Amino acid sequence: MGELHVEALLKSPNNSKYIKQLLTDIEALEHMLENDMFEKSPIRIGAEQEFCLVDGAWQPSNKALEILEEINDSHFTTEIALYNLEINLDPLPLKGKCFSDMHKQLDDLLQKADQVAEKHGNRIILTGILPTITQKQLDLPYMTPIKRYQILNDAVKQMRKNDFELHIKGVDELNVHHDSVLYEGCNTSYQSHLQIDPDDFRDTYNWSQAIAGPLLSICTNAPMLMGRELWQETRIALFTQSVDTRASTFLLNEREARVNFGNDWARGSIVDFYKESIVGFRSMLTTNFETDSLSELKAGKIPKLRALNLHNGTVYKWNRLCYGAAKGKPHVRIENRYIPSGPTTDDEIANMMFWVGIMKGRPKKYNDLHTKMDFKDVKTNFYNAARYGMATQFYWDGKLVSSHDLLLDVLLPMAYRGLYAMDVAPEDAEHYLTIIEKRIKSYNGSRWTVKAYRKLIKEHKPLNALAILTASMYQQQKKGYTVDAWELPRGDELSFQEELSKVGQAMNTKSITAQENDSAELVLKMMQWKNIHHVPILDDDLDLVGLLTWTDVEQYLGKPGELEQSIRDIMKTQLITITEDEQLVKAKSIMQSKAINCLPVVNGKKLVGIITSNDLHSH
Repeated sequence: MGELHVEALLKSPNNSKYIKQLLTDIEALEHMLENDMFEKSPIRIGAEQEFCLVDGAWQPSNKALEILEEINDSHFTTEIALYNLEINLDPLPLKGKCFSDMHKQLDDLLQKADQVAEKHGNRIILTGILPTITQKQLDLPYMTPIKRYQILNDAVKQMRKNDFELHIKGVDELNVHHDSVLYEGCNTSYQSHLQIDPDDFRDTYNWSQAIAGPLLSICTNAPMLMGRELWQETRIALFTQSVDTRASTFLLNEREARVNFGNDWARGSIVDFYKESIVGFRSMLTTNFETDSLSELKAGKIPKLRALNLHNGTVYKWNRLCYGAAKGKPHVRIENRYIPSGPTTDDEIANMMFWVGIMKGRPKKYNDLHTKMDFKDVKTNFYNAARYGMATQFYWDGKLVSSHDLLLDVLLPMAYRGLYAMDVAPEDAEHYLTIIEKRIKSYNGSRWTVKAYRKLIKEHKPLNALAILTASMYQQQKKGYTVDAWELPRGDELSFQEELSKVGQAMNTKSITAQENDSAELVLKMMQWKNIHHVPILDDDLDLVGLLTWTDVEQYLGKPGELEQSIRDIMKTQLITITEDEQLVKAKSIMQSKAINCLPVVNGKKLVGIITSNDLHSH
């Protein structure tokens, strides 16, 4: 949970006060470390569950605040988007049945949320990126109206001085400009926390980096965004770009993104690690400070290091070092941020146990890892895993190893050893790690999603296919089967009633367009080759300015040489258009009353699709 009462630091009159607090926090941290004040046992684990809310049509909801208020439970908190909420689970000592105990609490809290959501016509979905998100839900009306989020959005925009640029290339490609950080709201994760010994920080943190790629490969669950098949874990690219404070320029810019994996091994203490973060990233937020950390230490209190935690809360390392204070003792933990939500709570607890087991099962040969493994190989492993998931090959111990072999032969036995060394109940270890083993031998959430969507898109328009996909996820989550046992959607999970359907569900988004200065003769040929009867015409700014129909050009079929004028001279400019949120019955009524067979679908001046009489008949 981040600090909610904040203000922007940039140009703030409290800037110098914040910097003084930040430097004092570093001094206090050094003092606590030098005087061996950190809690080292019992080791605790914790987790944060982010989840999505959808309405009755399986679209992103905007009712998070009403649902949160009615849940009325301090375990729940807001997220940046109105279709997400987060659960903070109670930390537990790492022993016995801690994982199944955590699983029970998670299921109980989700059931509590589910019952409230149902009253509001909503359902809960666990997934890395909700399939039905469209650009509409990435506009500011869907940002949670809490000051912290608005200030963060304004601060990032002020530092960028430009709109946000998103460019992700996978099987498909997404290339858009956007005016807010709300793309961050697409990402939902299951964040796991593991308390660590600060005296062993360097080797522990470096090990968490080394295993990140292999672990991510088996946990991926976010292969798509807005109907485009991108990375197996698209969250990694999307989150990096959605809060990037670096605007692209003609100059080589060496600074890291605020969401990052890191550029080198950790080589010092936790204090050195935080100092590197302060050097590398400007602070963005401040708050009211009643006292400073050193004064609290002198008074016998353990400080919260609020300034340092505020800074750390806006630097999103995939393995983030977190400081906390509980029961009169300071502690540090690693927060694993790269594992996505879903597909089921069983899968999530299994992912967490696998990570904790490997972390605690580290063989001695991986001590001083920074002298034995090339960091760039580790970073390559991580980003390859995000791109290719279970199909990744990893650089490990000087060899190239498949994800299947590395997970099954090396890391799974290591996880068992680590868990048994911590006295985790053998029945717990066997139950959850068997889930991982089955998944390694079958498929993970990303692979299921891709196969399911490819099947659905053969018979359904994109928006309908995405809604059916989301409904199928929900139904299979409710059954409680882990993802290795999920069946592909049949396609009849949803029926679409024409009177309730919207234009966006039936339109074609991949229509062929031309520009007003193009050759009319060439466009006529294109219409013949592709057997299409309507071509939207765009100007140099890619705004919709006209429509060319078969009626306009069929007279030139036998004499294309006479078609020398530009499209501008023969296209229709008095356009009848519609938006994607309008009811399908309205589109049908307009076409009938105007005796036309096509309606361009627009967002402002921009073409987003086209709907024809054929689309209405096939819907």
